[in-house]
Amino acid sequence: MSIQPTLFPPPPRPAATVGLEYAAKARGAVFTRQPVVDFMLDLAGYTPGQDLYRARLLEPSFGGGRFVLTAAKRLLRTWRTNGDQDDSVLDPAIRAVELDRTTFEAFRAQLVRFLLAEGLPEFSAQRIARCWLVKEDFLDGGLSGEFDVIVGNPPYVRQENMGPELLARYRGSYSTMVGRADLYVAFFERSLDLLAPDGRLCFICSDAWTKNDYGRELRRLVSGRFALRTYVDMYGVGAFESDVSAYTSITVVARAAQGVVRAAKAECADADHLGELGRMLTSTASDAGQARVGSVPHPARGTGPWLLRGDRQLDAIRDLEGRCGTVEEAGCKVGIGVATGADKVFVRPFADLDVEESRRLPLAVNRDVVRGELSWTGQGVLNPWEDSGALVDLGAYPRLAAALVPHRERLARRHTARRDPERLWHKTIDRITPSLAWRPKLLVPDMRGDGDAIAYDPGGLYPHHNLYFITSEEWDLRALQTVLRSGIAKLFVEAYAVRIGGGFLRFQAQYLRRIRVPAWSAVAPADRALLSEAGAAGVKVGNGVLERVYGLSRGSLGLMEGEAGK
Repeated sequence: MSIQPTLFPPPPRPAATVGLEYAAKARGAVFTRQPVVDFMLDLAGYTPGQDLYRARLLEPSFGGGRFVLTAAKRLLRTWRTNGDQDDSVLDPAIRAVELDRTTFEAFRAQLVRFLLAEGLPEFSAQRIARCWLVKEDFLDGGLSGEFDVIVGNPPYVRQENMGPELLARYRGSYSTMVGRADLYVAFFERSLDLLAPDGRLCFICSDAWTKNDYGRELRRLVSGRFALRTYVDMYGVGAFESDVSAYTSITVVARAAQGVVRAAKAECADADHLGELGRMLTSTASDAGQARVGSVPHPARGTGPWLLRGDRQLDAIRDLEGRCGTVEEAGCKVGIGVATGADKVFVRPFADLDVEESRRLPLAVNRDVVRGELSWTGQGVLNPWEDSGALVDLGAYPRLAAALVPHRERLARRHTARRDPERLWHKTIDRITPSLAWRPKLLVPDMRGDGDAIAYDPGGLYPHHNLYFITSEEWDLRALQTVLRSGIAKLFVEAYAVRIGGGFLRFQAQYLRRIRVPAWSAVAPADRALLSEAGAAGVKVGNGVLERVYGLSRGSLGLMEGEAGK
């Protein structure tokens, strides 16, 4: 399939200016490719077959202006088709907001040239441009009214790039700006406030808000007062003019009652592919030609993460959640290894730690887990904690003091010690509980493919902060390792976790705790032995075994890959 030629070239990247008008990258300006713009306007229902000059469209951060120009071309086509010669009806049809002065002025001139090329008189082109374009901070400005379509690519700006005063102002104005929420979350809330009854908002941005903790209040807002209509996974298809590491999606939200959500994965950003996918997503037909489009009854209510990718995956997870408790309810504990805040001081080769024997522990690090096997590379960690949980008196451990005192000034500057630097300067961020080192446990690397890397430690190593651990007084850990590595861990983590650059999953504690497993006592003795033996041998078991362990019907887990060991 051929790529559709660029309809409107992107403008030059704006130069940095004063105040809040900063360079494109700093203010989150990433330009959307033309086929994606067309696709989004189709999903939002802004198509030439409608009387678009009777509707109102908003682009809350127009940047390069591609959404505005594409919408304007559709608008003018419908206006001419209806034979209305009064161009004043176009004045209220579009509003587009931009903060950066250089970008605003450059696009205003471009818009006037476009309108002139479309045959409008110069005085009309100038008037329409003045009506359509608004230079202000969308989150702080006075834009009012209701809009039938709101579409765009909101700025993706992390909190550390906003400045404390601006961040405080946005937090005070927008209830969805919680935790580590990025700027696009506030753009969602402000835009939803401006949405007309039965209106549609269509944004392309990171999908972290659908799952991460910082998106919880936005999820509450959407699920309580609006309806998620469409979700399109856009990761890795080149939706933007520049590379973007965030896991990207397109969401369509309507001011209406919640119904079925149409969900799909885009295969590329080719115009033909997106055009066909758009027809499938907006069609009311339910024939076999829409096999690439899934139907999700509704996302999770309230603030919980949303499951939006694939009917079969969702069905399997809901079935397992209805049958079994969480891994922690089954008698397991999920935790994370120690973060020191100064690894160059606390973490060294174990043999080089010249301190009292009780003040050092062998340390398991990420690279020690290779293809699901544990192979210690000899690292160790200094331990400034008593078994009681108190910090040690360095006077009682002169060799530990000799290792730490030369670094006192640096250690005291860490955030973890600022509350009381005289007393806390030698602490690690996390407390070390030495008994954990000697307990059998499963070690789960944070970012390592699909869950195959889960390793068994019979006891002897303390996990580092990029390793999560699972201990249990109930489950045989070798058997649990088999269950998790055979696809169950990936099934849950893939559904609930946010992918990062490169498509990697993050096997973090918050996602591991969502995994469902039956009680160990509910597993038949023969299956217990089979799972334990498979774990010791380092092999997987087939879906048939897992279905028996979980009490599922044959074929229920057919969506999971890897029937090794069957």
